[in-house]
Amino acid sequence: MDDDNGTAVTEFILLGFSGLGTYQLPLFWGVLFVYLITLLGNSLIITLTLLDSALSTPMYFFLRHLSMLEIFYTTTIVPRMLSDLFSLHPFISLASCFTQMYFFILFAIAECCLLTAMAYDRFAAICRPLHYATLMNRQVCVGMVGVSYIMGITTGTTNAMLIFTLPFHGSNIVHNFFCDNLPILRLASADTFWAELGNLIFTLLFIITPFALIVFSYVRILITILGLASAQGRQKVFSTCSSHLLVVTLFFGTGIIAYVKPGANVSKDMDQILSLFYTVVTPMFNPFIYTLRNKEVMGALRRKLTKQL
Repeated sequence: MDDDNGTAVTEFILLGFSGLGTYQLPLFWGVLFVYLITLLGNSLIITLTLLDSALSTPMYFFLRHLSMLEIFYTTTIVPRMLSDLFSLHPFISLASCFTQMYFFILFAIAECCLLTAMAYDRFAAICRPLHYATLMNRQVCVGMVGVSYIMGITTGTTNAMLIFTLPFHGSNIVHNFFCDNLPILRLASADTFWAELGNLIFTLLFIITPFALIVFSYVRILITILGLASAQGRQKVFSTCSSHLLVVTLFFGTGIIAYVKPGANVSKDMDQILSLFYTVVTPMFNPFIYTLRNKEVMGALRRKLTKQL
């Protein structure tokens, strides 16, 4: 299919890390290990927040859905990547490519929105403690999670449709290990203005805007913390936010670098390394951040282990 005779492309070739040679085997085992840790760690958080009544607050309701999204997010990418590492013909059909791109965008955007909801939850708990029960009641929490998924579905459908309604002729080589929107868009044979405009709008709406709202929430939280009289009180309040703030930094930091950088100044290899980090490595950190740095989660884990033993 990689010719210049105008034949319509029916499948893409995901080059990925095929040029690594003997390093493919260590990469395979490394990615598999990280993926299994991601599955086990996030499954543990889901189980604990479902079974332990002490973890029934809005923060852990959001955390449970965040862990679910991390599992779906990585599963959309990693199994296919692992199978392609040793495949002589890493082809993917247009339908499969569309499906992978759709679910990748869906879960990524839903996670952006959910992290924003979690920042608002911390803002309400710290800056509006007397109204917290009203501001973050059950209906509000369910509504926030529902809106996060709706935003993901809407963005995934629209963005994938904008790209895959374009014609593809000639080259079908994708310099990535999954069907990300920008590498696929570069292969289109028609004017990509509207698709690029849509991608820019979605980036501004669902990456930059949520990040700005999170920063605003934490500025307000920081002002409130600095206004507390005791150093012990400041440390206690800050400890409730540090885990979420670290996750936000990892997720949005790598995403903004990957999608808002000047494309001409970054090599394809660097693109793939960035993609590998935010699709595979970052989701593994979240369970550790929320368990090792959270006394309530660690307490719930100890209770369950003690009960089982």
